[in-house]
Amino acid sequence: MLFDRVLIANRGEIAVRIARTLRRLGVTAVAVHTPSDADARHVREADLALEVPSYLDADAIAGAALASGAQAVHPGYGFLAENAAFARACAAAGTAFVGPPAEAIDAMGDKIRAKATVSAAGVPVVPGGAEPGDVLEEWRDFPALIKPSAGGGGKGMVLVRSAAELPDALASARRTALAAFGDATLLIERYVESPRHIEIQVLADALGGAVHLGERECSLQRRHQKVIEEAPSPFVTPELRSRMGAAAVEAARAVGYVGAGTVEFIVDGATGAYHFMEMNTRLQVEHPVTELVTGLDLVELQLRVAAGEPLPFGQGDVRLSGHAVEARVYAEDPARGFLPTGGRVLLLREPGVPGPTAQPDSRPAGSGPLVRTDSGLTEGGVVGSEFDPMLSKVVAWAPDRKAALRALDRALAGTAVLGVVTNVPFLRALAVHPAVRAGELDTGLIERALPELVTDAGVPADVLAAAGLVFHALPQGDDPWEVTDGWRVGERAWTTWRLASRDGVHDVRVRGLPAESAEVLLEERPVPARLRAEDPEVDVTLGGRTVRYLCARDGDTLWLGRDGHGWAFTRHLIGDPGDRPGAAASGDGVVRSPMPGTVLVVKAQPGDRVTVGQPLVIVEAMKMEHAVTAPCAGVVTDLPVQPGRPVDMDAVLAVVTPEEE
Repeated sequence: MLFDRVLIANRGEIAVRIARTLRRLGVTAVAVHTPSDADARHVREADLALEVPSYLDADAIAGAALASGAQAVHPGYGFLAENAAFARACAAAGTAFVGPPAEAIDAMGDKIRAKATVSAAGVPVVPGGAEPGDVLEEWRDFPALIKPSAGGGGKGMVLVRSAAELPDALASARRTALAAFGDATLLIERYVESPRHIEIQVLADALGGAVHLGERECSLQRRHQKVIEEAPSPFVTPELRSRMGAAAVEAARAVGYVGAGTVEFIVDGATGAYHFMEMNTRLQVEHPVTELVTGLDLVELQLRVAAGEPLPFGQGDVRLSGHAVEARVYAEDPARGFLPTGGRVLLLREPGVPGPTAQPDSRPAGSGPLVRTDSGLTEGGVVGSEFDPMLSKVVAWAPDRKAALRALDRALAGTAVLGVVTNVPFLRALAVHPAVRAGELDTGLIERALPELVTDAGVPADVLAAAGLVFHALPQGDDPWEVTDGWRVGERAWTTWRLASRDGVHDVRVRGLPAESAEVLLEERPVPARLRAEDPEVDVTLGGRTVRYLCARDGDTLWLGRDGHGWAFTRHLIGDPGDRPGAAASGDGVVRSPMPGTVLVVKAQPGDRVTVGQPLVIVEAMKMEHAVTAPCAGVVTDLPVQPGRPVDMDAVLAVVTPEEE
């Protein structure tokens, strides 16, 4: 019998997505939240909500489940999803854990033990070594990949290409592993050059039934973090799918697995040889693409298995239909090395329909591609640095891969998160890249193609003109002498708007009234211009061509958005671009934080002599470390930060006085 009430031990888009399946099944959804998350979207979409000190407080969450009368706890992914102690705490409280048995989590959550377990079951594994012992320090088979034994999501993974890099790489990986997973144990493996990352979705019930639901191609990664995933893989043949699927089911059976899980493989794109990498004992971020090609709701199946029901189908009943592609929308800046960003969501536009109601078999006959967005965002919500930077997932399904990629690109063009810098333009460039269209994928593709995917061309001239027109049209006060129409005897005068953006300070010259008749100086020539505003959109006409922008204001800052891009502008009144946060010249010695986060390590002291590129401070945000280095050779004359203290983006971390001064 299915549960009446389920507690969701998570937040963000996955908590929202689980709540929607619960609502469809008529099951009461109970949310948990920290004090800062009291008004979050996952709380609004639940039937009941309880406050907890932290999403990692297993005792508090198990207690909340008991207090709410929940019969089961769904952990989502991340946080406590792969925590065997939490699974045991739920069982001790008499609450079902919607996931595998604690013993399976222990076996597969430890990568070292997992490799030994599946190897004994006949599944091929990548050669490697592990702690305890000094095998890591003595490793000489390069290139090699260091991984946290208790890790997941690519956090803490470090690629090492020589023995000289090994000590610093081990130290960094241990810090990240301890901070992210509470366990600093590491393993090291031979790095497979240009591999494909292909995973198999498995399902198993408590009665001995086990099936796989085909594969997902997850080779498009940056920093070992998946970016775009798809199902089925353009590389996998039916015969290879059958073999890999059987190996995945054997791996699950080897640990007595129950529920939904994913077995991940490294695959040689030249030979098709595959090796077990790890098993994720939970739902995956990319599960929607499997749902869209199978027509199944994986959360519902998880709930039914946790309630003791058998799987309602066998392996021969699984059918894959069409093609699905998912893009992860992150609060990050590709132009600044994919560093995390943040801010308040001033305006939100998300395409398609919310999951999991979007299923191919529910489409009207003859309809086109289907788009689904799984999101935890709300307008007015704040994106901070304490959680993972993933904001939402945009997923497209179509009868074939080419149409699915086109639909994804169109859906991303219709996505807007004004107030926060996101990776949407990067995702659009990736989705239309020739190698991606051809299905010629491997885990190094993004790194090789980065110059094509991330361009630093600055703010387009027509966008600057649009920003100038919007500022020009804003009320300047009640005094009629403050009207910026440029009226004077004879010819109208030009008004110069000095606008600061992340790319610098720009002068935009406008004259006339934008709502009636105006001109903008573009490339030293006047261009007829007009602006028509209908909140939150503005239509900007330049030289007879009209473009629609989304528009949002936050105090003195104006955001404009179109086609998935977002630009922020502030009136610049100082006159010196070097005085604007983040725009200092590289040689002026002022070292600013490239992202909001927490100071992890201070590697210098006032009075120290430093060289160009020498690490000064390590800042952590969203479980990711970034070393901030000296911009010039000189002496550290100011260091106003301490380990453990939060810092804002562009906050001053240090001042290095150049040698010549």
